Amino acid sequence: MINQKTINNLIKKNKEYFDAFENYDKTGEWLISRKRIDITLDKRIIKRLYLIKSKTKKPISRIIEECIKNELNKLASP
Repeated sequence: MINQKTINNLIKKNKEYFDAFENYDKTGEWLISRKRIDITLDKRIIKRLYLIKSKTKKPISRIIEECIKNELNKLASP
């Protein structure tokens, strides 16, 4: 049998997935999937994104997503 400490550690390590399941139970919508949006960016930023894309071989959407996640993590941590 799994003890409460192990359960709490699993929930803590996989919080994003537990939150996604909880949201699905409430709304019937998965948060794990991706969704296309339209955004407007400065032409200089777009040029830099294409340079990063050619160096890293990552899609631009993935680069933008990683940058946004990093910024959100900075804002969320005290």
